[in-house]
Amino acid sequence: MLWPVLRVLAHGDLAADQVRQLIGTLGLDEVPRAEGPGNEASLAHRAFTDDAGARLVLDLSKVGASGWLLALLSGGGQPSPETVESHRRRLRDAAQHLGLTIVQVDPARTADEVFLPATPDEGAIGQSWDLPYDELDHLWPHLGVGADAPREVKKVRLEAMTRAPVWADAPDRLRRQAAEFLRD
Repeated sequence: MLWPVLRVLAHGDLAADQVRQLIGTLGLDEVPRAEGPGNEASLAHRAFTDDAGARLVLDLSKVGASGWLLALLSGGGQPSPETVESHRRRLRDAAQHLGLTIVQVDPARTADEVFLPATPDEGAIGQSWDLPYDELDHLWPHLGVGADAPREVKKVRLEAMTRAPVWADAPDRLRRQAAEFLRD
């Protein structure tokens, strides 16, 4: 089974020749991927093995009317960090070269790769702190970041959380830890 290792979600309109250019730039075969999550949206892919012996698939999928998902998937073995980072640069560069707007990169390594949904209105019904967290270290997974995520990614996610109306009801200890983290 294939599992995502890196995903770049981008938005924008591409003409058919631009899609072919993207496929060519990434060295993909114009054959949809037949396995793994989201394969029904796949337009083109290429399977390969990296230096660490991981079986990988590079894939281009269409998401909705103007969304594009460029993904690196693993079918066995853990790819080297160098492989993941080189593909991160390659996929971002290819998307930006064609004028696509990068919406999110997962896992995020920089602040601009973080997607932040709009915060609900102040008067939204049912807003209260019902999360079981009173320690910042326990809150990170809820914010969608791992303990090893870069500080700037954590900062962006935490700042967004502290702007949400529900933050006023967060435990005092957690709010103090968050303020200290954001201050440093």
